[in-house]
Amino acid sequence: QVQLVESGGGLVQAGASLRLSCAASGRTFSNYAMAWFRQAPGKEREFVAAINWYHTAYVVDSVKGRFTISRDNAKNTVYLQMNSLKSEDTAVYYCAARLGPRVVGGEYDYWGQGTQVTVSS
Repeated sequence: QVQLVESGGGLVQAGASLRLSCAASGRTFSNYAMAWFRQAPGKEREFVAAINWYHTAYVVDSVKGRFTISRDNAKNTVYLQMNSLKSEDTAVYYCAARLGPRVVGGEYDYWGQGTQVTVSS
């Protein structure tokens, strides 16, 4: 079992930056690919970015150039650096984990509770 706890969300103005953190515990962090998803009000949850133990990362085109995913394996933590935030980035952001190195497609097995990001225009 893997436990995931997100932090770092908040209310910011458009153009600002936020860094989300997700602390993992319970299993060997190095065996897991980690990802960020988000769900805006009235919309389905969507994939944002993922990274594996080897630091191979994938970020969706809609946020590429503004969002960066990274991980600190020594701290069992994955980060999502979000710059130049826009009102359409407003959502609950979820951290997720799955066993193995795959960073594109597929399902995730473990989920955090989410952290709210609100961007005012």
